[in-house]
Order: sequence, then structure tokens, then C-alpha cells
Amino acid sequence: MAKKAVATFAKGSTKNVIKCIRMDKSPKTGAYMFKEELVPTEQVKDFFAKK
Repeated sequence: MAKKAVATFAKGSTKNVIKCIRMDKSPKTGAYMFKEELVPTEQVKDFFAKK
């Protein structure tokens, strides 16, 4: 039987944190890289605005 996986990002304040994934292009190789961070909901637009 498979076990059910439960992911918790932060204890207690899970409603205030969002997992954001941004795709960036590497300046050296030109390949795409993925940046993952747990970001507070107020800073989501700032996360995606960064390069």
C-alpha cells in the first residue's frame, strides 16, 4: 500500500506562504533553470519581477 504524502510548508501560518517557481535563462549556457522559493503572499509580485 502506498502512503499518502502530506506537504507542509510552514507550521501554523500555511495560508501566508506560497511556493513560487520561476524559470530563468542561464547567461552562460542559455539553458533554462528553475528557481523555487517559499514566498509570503505580499511579496509574490516582487519575486516574479526579479531577474
